[in-house]
Amino acid sequence: MPHCIVEHSSTIPNEELNQKVFKGALESQLFEADGSDIKVRSISYQHYQTGTKHEDFIHVTVRILSGRSDENKKKLSQSVLGQLKTLPLSQASLTVEIVDMDRSSYSKCLV
Repeated sequence: MPHCIVEHSSTIPNEELNQKVFKGALESQLFEADGSDIKVRSISYQHYQTGTKHEDFIHVTVRILSGRSDENKKKLSQSVLGQLKTLPLSQASLTVEIVDMDRSSYSKCLV
């Protein structure tokens, strides 16, 4: 688990961004040590508005199964944000949100 969904302005390259998010999730030490359970996908936007200025942005939603402590959620959020801050960006908004997925209704199947 987690599902990391990265939304960002199209001027930011996907490949490096996905790797940074993966590394941040891995370094939180909340998931498998080899990262085999970390999923990252990204969506770039050409058309968006960021207040009154047209600035780059990255918003990461990390969906995890419910039951984690607030401390662990903060650790995960800070770890991912720390990796995003290493990207060579200026004048960009970086945000990370941790979202609980209800364990009782989550289903998974590998085919």
